Amino acid sequence: MSQLIKGRTVVADTWALLRDVATPTDVPAAGPVLVSLALWREARAQLLARGDVGVWLAPDDAPEALAGDVARLPVIAIDFPQFSDGRGYSTARLLRERYDYRGELRAVGDVLRDQLFYLRQVGFDAFLVRPDRAAEEALQGLSDFDGSYAATAEERRPRFRRRIDNPGEV
Repeated sequence: MSQLIKGRTVVADTWALLRDVATPTDVPAAGPVLVSLALWREARAQLLARGDVGVWLAPDDAPEALAGDVARLPVIAIDFPQFSDGRGYSTARLLRERYDYRGELRAVGDVLRDQLFYLRQVGFDAFLVRPDRAAEEALQGLSDFDGSYAATAEERRPRFRRRIDNPGEV
């Protein structure tokens, strides 16, 4: 079973990421699953009835396609097929800020320790690191820095505004 970083701890991942499932009949009957946006669009009503379905978004998928469903989805995963592909950062920020997604936002794919701090800044709260990397070691990436100067998904005010509002704050 894959190891997932969630809540600053490493836990077993109970969700099956269905990358190659193209039809609703291929979805396993039991257990929580993450389906592609294309499959979600095709079988939305059937998948919603299960209650244990999330959606994973490819880099080219538009987050507004899920705007009407964000309150119903317990997990949305965003795929990073390559370490250097940063489109998922924008997708995460849009889901959190524009579409007010409050469920688990998970980074999957080519996810490495070096990215975790920055992924958290845009709203990710779960990270499925590459299978060839140790999740326990990658977890330390969340603590590489003590804060951010820019506004983030967690702290909407940039650091200069926080210092003006609270002079004692660093």
